[in-house]
Amino acid sequence: MYTKFTVLAAILFFVGINASAQEINPVELPEDLQQVLTNYETHWKNSDAKALASLFTEDGFILRPGHDLVKGRENIQTSYENVGGGDLVLRAYDYSVQGNLAYIIGGYTYGSRVKDMGKYTLTLKKINGNWLIHSDMDNGNSTN
Repeated sequence: MYTKFTVLAAILFFVGINASAQEINPVELPEDLQQVLTNYETHWKNSDAKALASLFTEDGFILRPGHDLVKGRENIQTSYENVGGGDLVLRAYDYSVQGNLAYIIGGYTYGSRVKDMGKYTLTLKKINGNWLIHSDMDNGNSTN
């Protein structure tokens, strides 16, 4: 893994590519991982904090810019109270599954906008046959 990142960094350096101008196409997720994103979008649209929190492991985390770290499903539910609503669209740009652990790297927007408004990473654990979010980190794109 380290070698791949080193080679990529060298290529970007020597070719002088502006990474921020790069277009990345969404990837198709396996059905069970896609279902996690679909459920997240639905619960967000419905402003359903309890249902959103149910997508997380009991000891899961949310990491949002400008907010304290939140740990635990109960605290996640409290954190999501009075937020949400709107047509959240989650796109996946990369993912990996290794046994009972997985990650998704993606972007998000609202409604029919094409350009991402921000980025996210999800770390997931498979517990009793179901994928649950263990950590959700997001950040909005700069408005500059």
